[in-house]
Amino acid sequence: MPKYDIKDVFYLDTNLTLGTDFDAGTQVSSVLDVSSYVNPIGMGRSKGTGLAIYKVQFTWSDSSGNRPVVAAETSAFRTALLAGYDTTQAAAAATDLATNQLSGSNDLMIAGTDYYSPASTGADKEIPPASGTPFMEPSTEVPYVVVRDSIGFVAVNSINTTAAMKVGVRLSCSIIELNQATLNQLLRTQTV
Repeated sequence: MPKYDIKDVFYLDTNLTLGTDFDAGTQVSSVLDVSSYVNPIGMGRSKGTGLAIYKVQFTWSDSSGNRPVVAAETSAFRTALLAGYDTTQAAAAATDLATNQLSGSNDLMIAGTDYYSPASTGADKEIPPASGTPFMEPSTEVPYVVVRDSIGFVAVNSINTTAAMKVGVRLSCSIIELNQATLNQLLRTQTV
């Protein structure tokens, strides 16, 4: 049984545009400002609040955002959501990610998925679960609770793109109150 009331759930979304210059080893990012949803400092009798993320859904499409990725696409890349990540696109293109930053060993990792185009797998069709299946995601029973002001949406390429495409993400969220012990733990875990 979910730990949230459906009337309290709302959605946040963002997307990335991957051009034909999205080459192996490069990264792109966008930042969701969630500062209006989190308040890690409880005042008086009021408790601190965090942004609980229950579900994350990733999408891939052609550059219009309305059609599937073209069959001739050859890319393979990883996308991820990171709590507290606030690196702008210009800065992301000029920096390298730390080792294991987009893996389950990073406490700031909210969700992630790998994309393998049909051409990169050698198949005529996209083959689940290799493509598009999250390797890490929160759940309705155990949401990821963000107490930082931003969430970064990052994509890192391992095989060059041949056609422009869009990658989108949608988060099912709610604002939750946190007791002091839980808030302290989350703040320690999400220190960047």
